[in-house]
Amino acid sequence: MALLVLATCLAAAPARAADPGRWRLTGTTTLPILYYQGVTADPGRNFYFDGIYVGLYRTDPGFTETGRTADVIPPDVHAREGYNHIGDISWDRAEGGRILLPLECYVPNGPNGGNPCLHGSIGVADPRTLQWRYSVKLDPAEIPKAMWNEVSPDGTLVWTSSGDDLLAYRSADVTLANAAPDHAPIHSVRRLKGAVPPTGITGATFVGGRMLVAGQDGETFRVYSIDLATGARELDIERKIVGESEGLVTAAVKGGTIGWLVQPFNEQGNPPTYSPDHATLLSFAPRPGAVAPGAPAAGSGAGLSPALRFFHRKRRTVLRRHGFLAGVLCHDGCVAALTVKRGHHLLARTGTRVRASTGAVAKVRVRLTKRGRRALRDDRGRLKLTLRAALRLPSGKVPKRRASARLR
Repeated sequence: MALLVLATCLAAAPARAADPGRWRLTGTTTLPILYYQGVTADPGRNFYFDGIYVGLYRTDPGFTETGRTADVIPPDVHAREGYNHIGDISWDRAEGGRILLPLECYVPNGPNGGNPCLHGSIGVADPRTLQWRYSVKLDPAEIPKAMWNEVSPDGTLVWTSSGDDLLAYRSADVTLANAAPDHAPIHSVRRLKGAVPPTGITGATFVGGRMLVAGQDGETFRVYSIDLATGARELDIERKIVGESEGLVTAAVKGGTIGWLVQPFNEQGNPPTYSPDHATLLSFAPRPGAVAPGAPAAGSGAGLSPALRFFHRKRRTVLRRHGFLAGVLCHDGCVAALTVKRGHHLLARTGTRVRASTGAVAKVRVRLTKRGRRALRDDRGRLKLTLRAALRLPSGKVPKRRASARLR
């Protein structure tokens, strides 16, 4: 469940855009070409890579290899399911730690656009032994293959994509109790239509409550940040690179905050921007003074944990519309009451309690009080406001959340 105030004016970044200058390249790391498809890291700062197709590798924080499995997919799974490709992987704290492997069938120039199987799964590997544990099949009616996966910061959801849409599955459903081949496929619990950027997604990571996704269109490489409450996205990084975009990871490497795995392959056969026979991890850090998308207070809708969102709004828009447009999203359903305060003064409130059904956004106007209208008209400074919410859950519990922002 999550509570959010929705931004109605946010739009997807245009297909043609320039780098907004939010991130700077701090360094590059040359890695073995086998570290090809994806990358993730655990709390101990060990790195995990997969590639070129089915290998799984572990390194220490200095990228010295500490373990490898040439083919992590067991022969019977290869034979039964046809999987021969792993995408961008993710570390998950469940089960004492595990590596989640997005699985697909990939045959270049083969049927169905190179996907003869038309189904995908999430495999689970042991981070200590790098050996297979089990896999859980995803409903093929929702997704024809799993090309990447990323666990939400609170560990409750596993995100991936299908076509133009983002999908999320409960992490608790990726379990031995649902393992193939004896159990039916699991179903997604969230779908954000049209949230996938025009460059597609080759890998993902989380920074500050927002998902960052990498992709490319020819030599145009881009990283977008996506608000998983609404599906709105913003361009974060754009570079001209000859090569192939792969996975993303949040890790402190060479002064950076995130790492972007880039390979030398390109369909035109042109000299690559980086090493022609090695993988390259590009490290990026937020540029000092740059205005980056803010981290939503207490979460962003990326997982199932309670979260509160307050979007900045223009003063004149709030006055013209007599209040703030708010939205409530509770994964298990809830009844909510919302107020907007400045200090101890009530500026806006909902007239009635808001009922939100399971997994659906309920929109409501948080209307200005007389004091609120007067404050917005008379105080020409940047008002610091606090949104407060009380959620009555099906269990009877009433958790409270709040977040602050300045009104422009």
